[in-house]
Amino acid sequence: MNRHHDPNPFDEEEVNPFSNGGTAAPARPLASEPLGFRQKHDATVDIPLDTMNDTKKKEKELAAWEADLKRREKDIKRREDAVSQAGVPVDDKNWPPIFPIIHHDIANEIPVHAQRLQYLAFASWLGIVLCLVFNVIAVTVCWIQGGGVKIFFLAIIYMLLGCPLSYVLWYRPLYRAMRTDSALNFGWFFMFYLLHLGFCIVAAIAPPIVFHGKSLTGVLAAFDVISDHLVAGIFYFVGFGLFCLESLLSLWVIQKIYLYFRGHK
Repeated sequence: MNRHHDPNPFDEEEVNPFSNGGTAAPARPLASEPLGFRQKHDATVDIPLDTMNDTKKKEKELAAWEADLKRREKDIKRREDAVSQAGVPVDDKNWPPIFPIIHHDIANEIPVHAQRLQYLAFASWLGIVLCLVFNVIAVTVCWIQGGGVKIFFLAIIYMLLGCPLSYVLWYRPLYRAMRTDSALNFGWFFMFYLLHLGFCIVAAIAPPIVFHGKSLTGVLAAFDVISDHLVAGIFYFVGFGLFCLESLLSLWVIQKIYLYFRGHK
């Protein structure tokens, strides 16, 4: 008996699945099975899309906030280096561009989320400057037409005191409060801005009891002047409109900044 040709029952037959003759059984895709043991007790997991969108939105806001903080830190570091190395004052005067008398740089010093409010406050400060300057022009016209020199000097005093004091007492503290997030500067701003608002309302009325005669272009003075001098009366009514607009703008500004202060704190 020739045992060399007997097959070994323990030998495994090698089959090449990639050969032409061999066929591999196709892989059966896994069926998506529901959670649970029976179909009638299937559990469904729902992930709300709103939560995911809110999370992404908060992440973007946080990233923008961090980028703004880094930018402010770099700006502060640059200014500190300029002071220590070059000895050049960093709060250089840059406004107005024609004849710089103050330092003013909202785009680079105020946080992005507070720049709109700062521009509104800046418009309010420019508004009171315009009102006081036009008040001098209107009172000058009235003085030329026989209104008396006393009202002219009072209008000059209002302008010379009102323009710088409004900047020092309430606009500059707000600028510093927005830049450094100082509660003390915010309080200083609110206190003197209320006085500014009260002055605008009184100036729009111009009662002769508080201010001498026609030194302010309020509605009462406008009616009094236009009865005698038409041209001066027209100037007074224009000044009355400017003080009314400034009063409305001031009301809007203090409301917006108060809401920002409450929400920010």
